[in-house]
Amino acid sequence: MALNIKPIADRVVIEPSAAETTTASGIIIPDTAKEKPQKGTVVAVGSGKADYTMTVKVGDTVLYGKYAGTELKYEGKDYLIMREDEIYAIL
Repeated sequence: MALNIKPIADRVVIEPSAAETTTASGIIIPDTAKEKPQKGTVVAVGSGKADYTMTVKVGDTVLYGKYAGTELKYEGKDYLIMREDEIYAIL
């Protein structure tokens, strides 16, 4: 999963998981009603700051806030770039 983006300082690049397309009971969710995913895979990690070392690493699956990060499109794929402190948990 090599990505040619190198985040600066305490930032990470996350590839969001795909949004759910059906409910547990089998009902199909239309595109307009799909919720933004809050789970994704870390694809690039910055080097940290002088007094802060990074906790997450490439390949970790993480949970983050619904409105966390900044969306970006790179080589036809959607990514989020955010500070590590916007990540709630590593799964």
